Amino acid sequence: MLARRLADHQEDPDEDGIVVLHGATWADFERLLKLRGEKSAPRFAFLEGELEIMSPSRSHEGIKGTMGCLVETFCLARGIEWKRYGSWTLKKSKKERGVEPDECYVFGEAKNPRRPHLAIEVIWTSGGPDKLDIYRYLGVREVWIWREGSITAHALRDLNYEAIKASEVLPGIDIEKIAELVERPTDSQAIREFQAFLAKPVKKPPRRRARKARHR
Repeated sequence: MLARRLADHQEDPDEDGIVVLHGATWADFERLLKLRGEKSAPRFAFLEGELEIMSPSRSHEGIKGTMGCLVETFCLARGIEWKRYGSWTLKKSKKERGVEPDECYVFGEAKNPRRPHLAIEVIWTSGGPDKLDIYRYLGVREVWIWREGSITAHALRDLNYEAIKASEVLPGIDIEKIAELVERPTDSQAIREFQAFLAKPVKKPPRRRARKARHR
């Protein structure tokens, strides 16, 4: 039945192939991971009986790739150590949650990290489980979600995500600029523009002159 549903899905280079199964079990999720092996697609997400099987489109992969390039450009410019872990399979059986991010990173020199510091998700086609509801039990400190040309950042607070204006795992990175540069036709152009942007000196607000007290 699953094979038939996947075959019936209309293929479009600008549309993700998404099939969502309801009433799935954790054993189903584990079985599909094993059958796929080390391949990068399809990617899976599981949330309390809801199983998403997603084959990313060309545009989806292009966006997440450019975002990753720009994150790495920033780290190089600021002397930040990083390790890219791609679609690292993150899961917690007791909470029945599992996900494979489009891209993820660990910052600093962590030898055996348990979870990424940053996960990147591209929402190109609607549908499927709430990814933030999955991530919140997996201990990922920050999640960036690209949707319709903009990027929203979410920081983990206890067991909930809070929308934030500035990244906490990469202080100083301009998320709005990254969203703008994702639209460039090539990664090389986006990187060159970002390098030029990062090379500009940071403007400091003018100092206010202290007023002299008048003595009567």
